[in-house]
Amino acid sequence: MNDISYLFVFFTLLLLAAPFTGYYMAWILEAKSLPTEKTVFRYLGLENPKGQEPKEYLKSLIVFHLIGGVLLFLILSFQDKLPFNSLKLSGMDWDLALNTAISFITNTNWQAYSGESQLSYFSQAVGLTPQNFVSAGVGIAVLAFAGRAIASTTKQEFGNFWQDLYRSVFFILLPLSFILAILLLSQGVVQSFADTIQTSGFDGNPVFIPLGPVASQVSIKQLGTNGGGFFGVNSAHPFENPTPISNFLELFSILFLPAASVFLYGKAVGSFRHAWVVFFVMLALILLGWAVVYISEIGSVGYWEGKETRFSLAESSLWLSATSAASNGSVNSMHDSYSPLAGGVALFQIMIGEVIFGGVGAGMYGMLLFLVLTVFLSGLMTGRTPEYLGKKIESYDIKCVLVGILSPTVCILIGSAVTLMIDSGYSAKGPHALSQVLYAFSSASGNNGSAFAGFGADTVWGNLALGFCMLVGRFSVIASVILLTGNMGAKKTTEKGLGSFRTDSLLFGGLLLSVILIVAGLSFFPVLSLGPILEQILLSNGKLF
Repeated sequence: MNDISYLFVFFTLLLLAAPFTGYYMAWILEAKSLPTEKTVFRYLGLENPKGQEPKEYLKSLIVFHLIGGVLLFLILSFQDKLPFNSLKLSGMDWDLALNTAISFITNTNWQAYSGESQLSYFSQAVGLTPQNFVSAGVGIAVLAFAGRAIASTTKQEFGNFWQDLYRSVFFILLPLSFILAILLLSQGVVQSFADTIQTSGFDGNPVFIPLGPVASQVSIKQLGTNGGGFFGVNSAHPFENPTPISNFLELFSILFLPAASVFLYGKAVGSFRHAWVVFFVMLALILLGWAVVYISEIGSVGYWEGKETRFSLAESSLWLSATSAASNGSVNSMHDSYSPLAGGVALFQIMIGEVIFGGVGAGMYGMLLFLVLTVFLSGLMTGRTPEYLGKKIESYDIKCVLVGILSPTVCILIGSAVTLMIDSGYSAKGPHALSQVLYAFSSASGNNGSAFAGFGADTVWGNLALGFCMLVGRFSVIASVILLTGNMGAKKTTEKGLGSFRTDSLLFGGLLLSVILIVAGLSFFPVLSLGPILEQILLSNGKLF
């Protein structure tokens, strides 16, 4: 299969599967009752989950993350005293354990460690994997809340967080992950609690080959857009991703549920046509990004550096485009080895706000901020009262939008600047060094998790600064979306008229695309000019970094 055929098959399957899956997700989340639900909730003291107002929903969400984060921090810190630790690994240092706990509860999965050599089977399977499920489930839950609120007419309660989370995890993520894990096992992905295998290397010295419960973590890391690998080199490792078929399955899984979430939202607000417009804007952005990456790499000398030869350049470049667009962060090649222009595309896609499909649920509720901003700006330009799906947009709504869009931006720019100014333990110079620091703070603030590997982040400053950015990047957007949609849900829905601005047209799609690029361009073009753009210009003149 040539590169164009591969791309055609991939996106055709995505186009066919996403709407039906989104409809299924909406049906699950809005069902009156589901099997086992009443029994489970009875034991939890939530026999009849009541609807929650926006602040109650947000409070439940924060409490849940706080409990999960503390539990994971303790597991990582004291893994030497816990079972399934065949390598007798010690507990993580407090700053790295804190960074990792924040990383996994925020769906970032930033890894300043090498999994197979620093984490026990218990830490991976019991500590990290459950967070992969629930962090993705939270994204779906928040999107469901937002959809209900937008579709509401003066109600104040738009669902129950605990019920939404339970349904997202046990009726959407868990069944799909089980199926994918079985498929990955068929391709040779490892799933074992056996001790590390000892053998001899070519030089006669002993070599230790780690195994572990890999397939179960890989399936949810991809479907949940988590991205954290069991092994340090992630899906470039043959135990995580051994064949072209496993590569296709994992790559497809990165975009599958984020794309379906667009149609989940469309079903919730009662406008599949609006969902299609948003879907094609996302599709246009990712295809444009892939084309730039592919053309840049195919024209580079020695473009196989940092890539696995068992995958084609189209597969590697599409993975880079998908993982940076979808808030996934997993890799099957090393992003630091790409040409400056290709690496700059990955960086820019994260900087946009992870709204090109984005995380499961998170990409669509992040895009909602841009949808409201686009309608607001269009209303100002045409002299109309701005309305989104029949809801008037007022000053409070725009304040929420700006907080959600600008908070991660501030973290990226200020975090990068401070890191370069202080003695942070990172001493590289030149435009590529700037790109490495920018990528780290963009990845953390965008809850992506991938990295330019030349940046050593396992320092006290790196762990704490990036951990703070992960928290801001996740919860500032969630809080903005919940408060925005909760406020809009309390408003009366006005009937469509001749003066109404349509959000299901090609014109609106073009405006949305323009607003996304303009906002990101104004925020980041100056610093990108000093990083990947300058490096590409110098590279064309024979200067390497």
